[in-house]
Parts: sequence; C-alpha cells; structure tokens
Amino acid sequence: MAVRPPNRSRFIPRWSPLRRLFGKSSAPVAGSATANSVFHDFFRQKAHIQGYTLSHSQQRVTDCMAQHASVLLSDSMKNLPGLYLYGAVGRGKSWLLDGFFQALSIAQKQRLHFHAFFAQLHEGLFAHRDHPDALTATLDVLLRDCRVLCFDEFHVHDIGDAMLITRLFKALFHRRILLLVTSNYPPEGLLPNPLYHARFKPVIELINARMQIMEVGGDHDFRSQAKPHPHQVFTQGRYVWPASVAQREALNLPPSDAPAVALPVGTRHLRARFCEARTVGFTFSDLCDQPTAVMDYLELCRRFDRWVIDELPLLNDCSIAAQQRFINLVDVLYDQDKHLILLGQHSLRESLSGDAIDLARSRSRLGQLVEMKAP
Repeated sequence: MAVRPPNRSRFIPRWSPLRRLFGKSSAPVAGSATANSVFHDFFRQKAHIQGYTLSHSQQRVTDCMAQHASVLLSDSMKNLPGLYLYGAVGRGKSWLLDGFFQALSIAQKQRLHFHAFFAQLHEGLFAHRDHPDALTATLDVLLRDCRVLCFDEFHVHDIGDAMLITRLFKALFHRRILLLVTSNYPPEGLLPNPLYHARFKPVIELINARMQIMEVGGDHDFRSQAKPHPHQVFTQGRYVWPASVAQREALNLPPSDAPAVALPVGTRHLRARFCEARTVGFTFSDLCDQPTAVMDYLELCRRFDRWVIDELPLLNDCSIAAQQRFINLVDVLYDQDKHLILLGQHSLRESLSGDAIDLARSRSRLGQLVEMKAP
C-alpha cells in the first residue's frame, strides 16, 4: 500500500519522536553514508507512525532525496540537480517534499507554496521597480542565504507568469540553489494552452536539463480515503447542501440574503456577506466572478481563520476564469490550513464538474471536508 499523503508539515506534534531522533537542532552528519542512512530512517519512521508502507515510486524518490541530503550535509561543492516530482493528485508528492524539508538539518532552506511565493515575487518586483535589476533585488530579500528551495503545487496557465518563471528559474539555478518542485504535470504538460506552449519551451528545456524528473505514481487518490486529521484544520471543515434554512441555523450562519458589506483588501474593496473577528463570509460570486487574485486570498488569510463560502454553483456553468479563481482560492485555503464551510445546492461531486484543468486537485482537497446533507 502506498503512503497516504500527509496531513501536511504543519502537524509538528505528530512528529515529536522523529524530531528527537533527527531534530532540527542536530548537527549535520559528516559521513555521507551515515547521512544517507539517517535520512532513510526518517522516512521509514514517518511512514510507520502513519501506518503506511512506501510504494516503489515513493521509495525511488526517497533514495534520490537521501543522496541529495548526503551531499548537502558534506563539504562537497558538487552542483546538485534539482528534483521535479510530478503525478496525479493525492499520490504523496507533498508528503515527500515536506519529509525532505523536515529531515534536512540545515537552516538555509525554505518551503513555500508556489502561489504564495509568486505573490511575494510580484510584490517585490513592484517595490524594486526602479532598481536596474528588480528580480535580483527581490530575490536577495526573499531568499537571502537560501541553499534549498522547496516549491509545492507548481503549475503555469498564464503566459505573463510563464515569462517571469523563465527568468526566475534561470536566476535560481545561477544562484546554485537546490530546487525541489511538486506538480500535477510533467514539464511538457506545463502551460498546455497551444497558443502559448511553444513560448514556454525554453523553461521546459531548462527544467529537463537542470532537474531530475521523477513521477510519483499509483492508482488511488489517498486523500479521498483519509479521515479528518485532528491537527489539520482544513479537514475539520464542512460541505453543506442544499444549504437549507435549518442547516444554516444549526451552524449559526447568517441568512442567505444577508446584505453585502465592503471589506478593504489592499487598495480596493471586496464584497463580503459578513465579517466578525477572525471569521469572514462570501458568496462564490463575490470571490470568483470578480477580478480577484491569489494575493487577495493570501491577504484575507492573514486576517481570517474561519471562512464561509456560500452559493457554490455548478462549476460547469461558470466561465473558465471563475473556475480557475475558485481553484486558486481552494489551494490557498488548503495550504494556509483555514477552516472552511462551503455551501451549495447540489452534491459536491455535481458541483465540482467543470473543464478547468486543475479541478482534479480541488476535488481531491474539498473531498476531505465533512459532507452535511439535509435529511
């Protein structure tokens, strides 16, 4: 049986035995063979605590990660290839990435969701717009002395982002930063829009030349079988349908016809249905039919821990742009581990039918919510 993906790296209490064994305060291991062994032990114990056995593809990845860790923890100046993990949703890519990050006992490392990093990158480029090399100045601030950079959920759908990613990856490799990436797509599957794909070929070739490409396979999305984890807030959320008056009252939610309130976000205002302390409520249309962006969702996550999103439609009836905003929103809420109550008129499976290419990831993540159907 393959390892069920994590309930993410934020669940530090679960790993206290591992931290005592390979804790962040431990000194780097001098001998590469010893470091390799310690790294394998870390993954085996991490899987054992969860009651799982590493699949063949996961074992191959951990072998590669152990070799990388051995070089990083030695005095070798060897220039390591990056690691690009791809595969369908729920196959353990993030689990492996988080495990590598946890086990690697160096301080000069960062683990980021690609959405969050890209938002910071755009903000930095704007702040350094008068600098002769705004990208270098921004990376100096964001990365400082970083030696290992882990990106989760790497994907590209916009040609403007694609051109910036080309510059970003060249800059990261020039800095000799070890880059580890997870994605639902092999490099050739990035930016699949035929109008733009050819223009993205240079970065695909760069990835293939400078990174080791490894598929994390398997027949099942193990998230769909996972039970809510007591330490993962997102999985404590609810999907409520058909959002009856009685269901709303039972959850102490405002009525569906609650008037909109103006909520300041950055330099503009978004429509919200209510805003109380660390709880905020929106309709799907408030967030996804409007020109909102990942930076808006990240800003809201800094201010609110409990989210209510009402009136989830049948996504098949929505524009691709609205579907993509919803996918981005779910990605941010999942990665930031926010409590979500999502309300719709139809079953979650019906609601999440659509044509956007990343919807499989949203189905996998929202499938971990507790579904509440009116009797």
